[in-house]
Amino acid sequence: MTIINIGLPWHSEAAGNLGVGALTVGNIVLIRRATDRMGLTPRFTILGPRETGTPYVTGPDIVHRTINGRYMASPRGYLADVRAQHIMLDIGGGDSFTDIYPDKRFAYIVGSKLVPLIAGVPLVLSPQTIGPFSRQPHTRVSGWICTRAAHVFARDPISLALTRRIAPRAKVSEVIDVAFALPFTRPTRAPDAKIKVGFSVSGLMLAGGHVTDNEYGLGFDFGALTRRLVTDFLALPNVEVHLIAHVYAPHMPRDDDARAIDQLHAEIPATIRAPDFASPSEAKSYISGLDFLTGGRMHATIAAFSSGVPVVPISYSNKFEGLYAGLNYPHLVNAKGMGTDEAYARIMGGFHNRADLAADIARAGPGIETALNAYVDELVRQFEAALKR
Repeated sequence: MTIINIGLPWHSEAAGNLGVGALTVGNIVLIRRATDRMGLTPRFTILGPRETGTPYVTGPDIVHRTINGRYMASPRGYLADVRAQHIMLDIGGGDSFTDIYPDKRFAYIVGSKLVPLIAGVPLVLSPQTIGPFSRQPHTRVSGWICTRAAHVFARDPISLALTRRIAPRAKVSEVIDVAFALPFTRPTRAPDAKIKVGFSVSGLMLAGGHVTDNEYGLGFDFGALTRRLVTDFLALPNVEVHLIAHVYAPHMPRDDDARAIDQLHAEIPATIRAPDFASPSEAKSYISGLDFLTGGRMHATIAAFSSGVPVVPISYSNKFEGLYAGLNYPHLVNAKGMGTDEAYARIMGGFHNRADLAADIARAGPGIETALNAYVDELVRQFEAALKR
């Protein structure tokens, strides 16, 4: 079989942020669909930041390279690895192709895209949030990259519109977050099992942000709302509450969900502290066994949605709004636009009307599969073109 070498910038083999891991696993699943259809043998090179956890994206056809300054600057580093690929599928960590972060991070994100463009290796931006961009030359450079990419995949309508604005000649299409393709195994349920309510407790939202006490400008105290909801759910008959971590970051305590759920579980011992998950699929499998989920980690809510579990996401950024708008799913809490009482009512209402939420999720299913198939179809075209170079 013909081998195709595929570079995967800003993917991850062992990220403690299971959302980033879900993107990697989901994208590889979809890439394999395309290569299987073509009778190709893929060889993957994952290129991402340094990771210390146990890898959960492994295999004889997968290698990992750590992106740092020395690697990017060395002719035998990033440039050599790029030249060894037939094509580069850059996912930008899901939401890092933007200028809202420090310039050093932007330089890495942009530099990783400029090298293949200059080296003549086809660059595809796999499904991700594009933007926001609000500064120069950041916006101009980003538009130049999008224009010269072989294809740009936006994972939501907001990103699609922004890409068309900054790069009117770009080949861009809207698909869906590749985490919808993340495999999972639904646990068996006992006939007399209690109603399982899950909380995706974002350590970042509980801490108020990376630095300040309300970095994201929320309209309510996330911790106070969570404690109120947990207490009231536990007071309902036949309900148990599960506290779920989706980001493990012991080196960044404000971002560490495990630390946050330990704190809440100590305060409210009647809760069930979910186990630490070894992989994104393990987390999704656990979530698929719930009856309802709410919380602030987007990929935990995607795990619920894509396994048919009624969910009320707590949105603190456009990446939530764009994704769920594209799914015609209105059952969100806009944490920047709602006060405590309105958010509480929206979540409790979603729980009591979870059959309606489940029906809305089921209606979105065919559209999700169509979007994933459209991505695979375009990958086939891109792989055919790359092999002809």
